[in-house]
Amino acid sequence: MIRTSCKTVEAYITKDGSFIRELMHPLVHGNSAQSLAEATVPAGSTTLLHRHNVTEEIYHILSGFGLMTLGEESILVEEGDSVCIHPGTPHNIKNTGEEELRLLCCCSPSYSHEDTEILE
Repeated sequence: MIRTSCKTVEAYITKDGSFIRELMHPLVHGNSAQSLAEATVPAGSTTLLHRHNVTEEIYHILSGFGLMTLGEESILVEEGDSVCIHPGTPHNIKNTGEEELRLLCCCSPSYSHEDTEILE
C-alpha cells in the first residue's frame, strides 16, 4: 500500500504558475501510471496557457470557481465539476472568485515539466 497525507506535502510552483502539492507521484511514492496533485490558484490569478503533448489530465474542482480555457472553448467551472483535458489541448484556468480556487489534478502518465509546453 502506498499512502501520503496532504498535510505533510510541500507545495511548489509548476511551469504554468499554479501552486501544486503532489499527493502521489511515481518519482516520490512508487506508483506507476499516474500522478495526483492538489492545485491552488489565488483569487484573480490565471495559470499560463499551456499543453501537454503526452499527458491526459482530469481537473476536479474542490472549491471556488473560475473560467477554463480548453482549446478554442471557454467554460465556467465550479465546485464539483470535473474536466478532461486531452493530450495536445491548450488550456489554462482563471480564478474569477474572491477566494482561492482549489482543484485536484490527475495526470496519466504522471506530470512532468518536460511534457509541459507554455504557449504564451
